[in-house]
Amino acid sequence: MRVELLAPAGDLERLKVSIDYGADAVYIGYQELSLRANAINFTYDEIKEAVKYAHDRNRKIYVTVNIVLHHKELSMIDDSIKKLSEIGVDALIISDPAIFKYAKKYNMEIHLSTQASTMNYKAAEFFKNQGVKRVVLARECKKEDIKKIISTGIDVETFIHGAMCAGISGRCVMSNVFTNRDANRGGCSQICRWDFDLLDKDGLNITQDMPFTFCSKDLSMLEYIDDMIKLGIKSFKIEGRMRSSYYLATIVSIYRKVIDNCLKHNKNKAYTIKDKQILDNCSNRDSIAQFYNGVYDYTCSYYNGRVEVSNQDFLGIVLEYDSKNKLATIEQRNYFKKGDIVEIFSSNHDTLEFKIDKIYDEDNNIIEVVRHPKQVVKVYLDKTVSKGDFMRIKRN
Repeated sequence: MRVELLAPAGDLERLKVSIDYGADAVYIGYQELSLRANAINFTYDEIKEAVKYAHDRNRKIYVTVNIVLHHKELSMIDDSIKKLSEIGVDALIISDPAIFKYAKKYNMEIHLSTQASTMNYKAAEFFKNQGVKRVVLARECKKEDIKKIISTGIDVETFIHGAMCAGISGRCVMSNVFTNRDANRGGCSQICRWDFDLLDKDGLNITQDMPFTFCSKDLSMLEYIDDMIKLGIKSFKIEGRMRSSYYLATIVSIYRKVIDNCLKHNKNKAYTIKDKQILDNCSNRDSIAQFYNGVYDYTCSYYNGRVEVSNQDFLGIVLEYDSKNKLATIEQRNYFKKGDIVEIFSSNHDTLEFKIDKIYDEDNNIIEVVRHPKQVVKVYLDKTVSKGDFMRIKRN
């Protein structure tokens, strides 16, 4: 059974990275009809190019039309969906049932957004009868919930990695209250990650040196992939349309490997400790299984004492490789120096490990430290690499 690995993309560059590193499908936003107002949503022409890039490689493109509609947006829906249909978008991710009839009018496949918060089989049956092909389940579903919903015959998509929400699958109004930015229309200001003073009944601050938050830990289903495949889940979704190319390349490539190993019945070798370490280092929060395994107590969130350390593993991007002089031109992203043990990973070749022995600046002067943002340097490397490859620090 082929299980779909579904990745996000905030622009064409990141879409191509997601596909090149192993995604079977990519979900993207379409201008004002998407629920990520802060993302760089795609124009019509960009979606057209994305569809061609994906279809040329036998991959799929899903477009999010999951904004909570107000009256003023209704007039643009018909024309927008007609255009998406004409360029061959493979499915629409919809939360508002008002859009169903337009999708059906143009024979578009309907995927029910996680914003619909589907957590029971009766809801799944209802939406199936309304013409929904796939339901993207609420992140709050346990394994038993998922199994029961799959039994209805509807295709099921679940999140396997990324940020969580303190509200029920994104249905939060805290952002509206504190900042007048509507979380359900793409403007979430992530209030759950703020620090608060916790007051007693008399208004006295009882948090002292430990501010209160209700920030969820991140989601990672790495160790449950084989179990989820056996459940019959059709699509595994990675969160993060605003994530970087490096993040997407890292997360997609590891889950591609794990899914393929599980499908080849290599469960015990599906992933390594290093794979998990790389995933963990790509985020600045702890990652857990959240609701899937039935554990959803205080350990699933940060309430105080939270520390988020900015990731520094991503060192640079390969701009070109000079095979004659064995020099890789690198555009810096984080500090690195002579003597560091690094890795270059790619969609074109196996991961390469090497020690940085020689570094040259743009004037061909030998330097020992690369510390300036986006500094372009040359690194001696006797192994061929490709433009667009990513360099990261090697962890023990």
